[in-house]
Amino acid sequence: MSPLSRRHLLTGLAATGLLAGCALPGTVRSGGGPATGAGATGPALVPPPAVPATGELSFAHWRGEDREVLDRIIAAFVAENPDASVRQDISPSNDYQSTALLRVRRGGTGDVFTAFRGAQFVDMVDAGLYGDLSAQPFTDNYLPRLVRSGRDASGNQLGLPYQYVFNMPLVNTDLLAAAGTGVPADWDGFLALCETLRGRGVTPIAWPGGEPANAGQLLNSMVMNNAPFDDMFTRIEAGTARVTDDWFLTTLRQYTELAPFFQEGALGASSEPCQQLFATGGAAMLATGTFHLTAVRRLGAAFPIDLVAPITVAADAARYQGVANATFLVGVSTASQRQDSAVAFVEYLSRPEVAGLYANGTVQHSTVAGVEYTDPDLRATARWLDAEVLLAPRFQFENLDIRSAVENACVEVVRGVPVEQAAESAQTIVDQRRAG
Repeated sequence: MSPLSRRHLLTGLAATGLLAGCALPGTVRSGGGPATGAGATGPALVPPPAVPATGELSFAHWRGEDREVLDRIIAAFVAENPDASVRQDISPSNDYQSTALLRVRRGGTGDVFTAFRGAQFVDMVDAGLYGDLSAQPFTDNYLPRLVRSGRDASGNQLGLPYQYVFNMPLVNTDLLAAAGTGVPADWDGFLALCETLRGRGVTPIAWPGGEPANAGQLLNSMVMNNAPFDDMFTRIEAGTARVTDDWFLTTLRQYTELAPFFQEGALGASSEPCQQLFATGGAAMLATGTFHLTAVRRLGAAFPIDLVAPITVAADAARYQGVANATFLVGVSTASQRQDSAVAFVEYLSRPEVAGLYANGTVQHSTVAGVEYTDPDLRATARWLDAEVLLAPRFQFENLDIRSAVENACVEVVRGVPVEQAAESAQTIVDQRRAG
């Protein structure tokens, strides 16, 4: 009988019963209907055997910058399991988005694999690629509030989000202090900060407007307080909210107010020159997120870094101070021929001391409980772990064409397209994709 058989069916059913009803916006559609992945879970995984793992495993992911740290972790895993090996199969993030599902489904790649929260996770659940981890004791190592993004609509724990990142602007706190305005508490204060920075000869915001994967990160902060409901993009995709609604038109108008504070050529910029501009002190903010901390340090940034998100409403109307994302959803493939060993590797990654090595080595906060942060940047931003943050809303989209249309409306208004025209054009695409 396969390791993924229902040998432990009763245990798995008990676990999934306890988890039912905990799905988040973007996993359960607005109105209570199940996501397309509902019911498409893999069979329950049995606990890993007491004997050491054996054979070669493939670990598929997109974080090339993590290779060295993961090599060290893998070496320690192999020391415990000398008859096993782990090969990292790494693709650039854009390629991973488009090809990972087919590669993992074919088998041979991705015995252990990852997915982005949102559309890619839902697609992989739809395809039945994720084995159910609900009955695994090591899932208790994770902070309960941070693992919900790895559940399907029935509450089964399919993926374990291994990173907790903040999708909000990095800020050079030396330049922030020199501006003398303090951390802005409202929209007028944020614009005043940008004006002061510009007056001091500094680009206020480095924004990769030509790179869709990162241009849209700023949108998380821009809508977090403007939208009257937290599942704003789930509703737009479902048709119960529209891009032409007042709250989103307000967001687009605020993008036009920010446009003079982006760097020259922002509409064609990718992340790398934005990182360089920020790292050299030419820009006070980098409008991406903590996943670029390592990159800017490698580029020579020697100043203290914190996070600051634009508060787009009055201070007393702000429900959230920032946004975060529980992502890099690690799971075991139902197509794997070495599922026992794959489970053993995920169990190893889930140990607090191992998660701590990954977190500090990659400068990514962790979803695993009990991790000690020794990296200075993680320690400096650790207070955000307890702040009022919204789970990054752009990953609520399950249809990437709809997400692209909504995000592109923000780019278009920065380009100079009238707000109402940009919104109508985006809504037309949303309506077409929903109808199709």
